[in-house]
Amino acid sequence: MSQQIIALEPRKLWEYFYQLTQIPRPSNHEEQIQQFVYDFGKGLGLETIKDSAGNIIIRKPATAGMENRKGVILQGHLDMVPQKNSDKEHDFTRDPIETLVDGEWVTANGTTLGADNGIGVAAAMAVLASNDLVHGPVEALFTATEETGMDGAEGLPPDVLQGDILLNMDSEDEGELYVGCAGGEDANIRFTYSEAEVPATQTAFELNVTGLKGGHSGMDIILQRGNANQVFFRLLNEAHQQLGARLASVNGGSLRNAIPREAFGVITVAGDKADELKEIVEDEFLSVKAELAATEPDMKLTVVECGLPVELIDEMTQIRLTKSVLACPNGVIRMSDSVAGLVETSTNLASVKSDVVGKTIDIACLMRSSVDSAKESLAKRIDAVFGLAGATVKFTGAYPGWQPNMASPILKTMQSVYQQKYGKVPEIKAIHAGLECGILGGTYPHWDMISFGPTIRFPHSPDEKVNITSVQKFWDFLVETLKSIPGK
Repeated sequence: MSQQIIALEPRKLWEYFYQLTQIPRPSNHEEQIQQFVYDFGKGLGLETIKDSAGNIIIRKPATAGMENRKGVILQGHLDMVPQKNSDKEHDFTRDPIETLVDGEWVTANGTTLGADNGIGVAAAMAVLASNDLVHGPVEALFTATEETGMDGAEGLPPDVLQGDILLNMDSEDEGELYVGCAGGEDANIRFTYSEAEVPATQTAFELNVTGLKGGHSGMDIILQRGNANQVFFRLLNEAHQQLGARLASVNGGSLRNAIPREAFGVITVAGDKADELKEIVEDEFLSVKAELAATEPDMKLTVVECGLPVELIDEMTQIRLTKSVLACPNGVIRMSDSVAGLVETSTNLASVKSDVVGKTIDIACLMRSSVDSAKESLAKRIDAVFGLAGATVKFTGAYPGWQPNMASPILKTMQSVYQQKYGKVPEIKAIHAGLECGILGGTYPHWDMISFGPTIRFPHSPDEKVNITSVQKFWDFLVETLKSIPGK
């Protein structure tokens, strides 16, 4: 089924995207894809560089008569978010992505697709390999480890690129031009606990919350989807308050930039209260499901008896953990006052994971804001919640936002090109997500930058899909833009 996509148009772009889907490339496991792109550039006889941060840079000279145009950097990131459904057997470090053509969309079989940002990478590859496109000097910048920290952008040397205009191809709505993005920062929270014995009179249950939609913690945060971690601890809180239920382990969510879709745990209760436990958590779950009926119609709860665990998390830590997770800010914190419909500040309670060996529970949150002071204030709120609960809180991975430049020359050029080609003016937007433009613009402050791309829905989740028609329009728009780049 995967090879169906190589018959789509534009043919070369889809062929390269198919090749990308066959190479494992989750964040922090990018050696194969970096080597593939490096060999691709060398195979074309083009100047190809791999820097110390793992970025690949490929230079292509201008076509005849275009030598005096401003240099363009085509930019995309090589890594992808590894998310799969719990019933899907897939090793992202080894297995290729199984792509499917579903009507007007390309999607994957039970996993993320990697259209974020594989389509942008494939488009740059198609430009580099072309013999018939018209363009000035082109450099392709393929960055490393964007999804988990923007490591490649952070590590890009300041003197390696020669161009004047950055075309970031990592946006997800065709017909829109992005001129700004949010900055971000990680909150890393840790509880330590003492081992508590499991009375032989207890009965243990696996308590699993599944079937939530998840999604991109920036782009999709406005959709008000449920958070599997907070649902899990809401159920646990009710079971503890009414029956003294105890927590043995928890494994909720996965990646900091993905809204958590699933949370799994083992809890225990006195054996004579086992039936009552199931009734209590199922009743509370029905309340949650009714509250989220519009956004999470497929949310599921399973409560299955299992063998007794080796140990329990001590009760005081369990209480502090439960209360702080429930109190933790999550979702949209504030909408923008200046841009209608844009989230200004948000946070994602991404993961809660216990470790029986280290006797720790680690929690990860990703904060985003287009206002630095608002992000700092949100960090203090999270620090206050978990600090009062006795956890340690550290903040890492801060990166800047990208401030819009409405006087941007490339913005004016691309608006004009789009209107001439499609008969309408593209929308100008900022995005509540982390684009590499903010970091890259700090290293190359003279760059004129813009971000655009095809229509991608539900990135960072197994529902990720890319619209086929929009990919053709995105490609045609890129080709016309390269023809229209102004002179130096």
